[in-house]
Amino acid sequence: MTDRAEADTVAFEIVDGVAWVRFNRPEKRNCMSPKLNRRMMEVLDALEFDPAVGVLVLTGEGTSWTAGMDLKEYFRDTEALGLKGSRGAQRESYGWWRRLRWYQKPTIAMVNGWCFGGGYGPLFACDLAFAAEDAQFGLSEINWGILPGGGAAKVATELTSFRRAMYHAMMGENIDGKTAVEWGFVNEALPLDQLKTRVNEVAQVLLKKNPVALKATKDSIRRVREMTYDNAEDYLIRAQEAANSYDNEGRKEGIKQFIDDKSYKPGLGAYDTSKQKG
Repeated sequence: MTDRAEADTVAFEIVDGVAWVRFNRPEKRNCMSPKLNRRMMEVLDALEFDPAVGVLVLTGEGTSWTAGMDLKEYFRDTEALGLKGSRGAQRESYGWWRRLRWYQKPTIAMVNGWCFGGGYGPLFACDLAFAAEDAQFGLSEINWGILPGGGAAKVATELTSFRRAMYHAMMGENIDGKTAVEWGFVNEALPLDQLKTRVNEVAQVLLKKNPVALKATKDSIRRVREMTYDNAEDYLIRAQEAANSYDNEGRKEGIKQFIDDKSYKPGLGAYDTSKQKG
């Protein structure tokens, strides 16, 4: 298949509260085209407030996560339309990555294979990341004559050390999933045949947490990284107040189960959200 319909460039299914979303261009190593980027935004829209979905997992069909941007469809074809074409393609790709960074539900990148270049955008956008041990990560842009744009250079410097980011970007050499853990690109690396099971275990734990608190926590961790301590302290006070205004009953129930019921310990697990008042 050489030209998938736009609706077929992303596939998903919902199983036990988890939306398994897949880049679906395996014949192109799941590289991101304008069609795929438009479709991904539609899928994210459809799933974000679906009550059947509590966690979103982003993975790839076949042997790759994503090989980055489609060199023909994303670069050559859109650049042929001039600045208008380039800017339009950028808005579509950066738009869904930005949407994913601030998504309502917890998100997990399940990197089952190649993750190159532009793939670092959605990798960083996901809250957690797990990889196959033999997955390949690379900033190959230098090898074909451009810089790692689209946020890729920023992601590298955010997730790993300055020297490693510089080497990674300048040399164009790949690292495997095990090294990606060491460098901070992902949380864990596992044998490929164990990857989905582990990701599902993590997703099921997240499903038991208070969803309002999860969203507030996700946003807080991203926001405070760029703040001074004093600014972060103030932001977190306001964020807690805002979260309580939406879900103070959840906070009260958690405290009740710990202090009064003695039914759980916060350091060892989550309170039972099924007993919470609506």
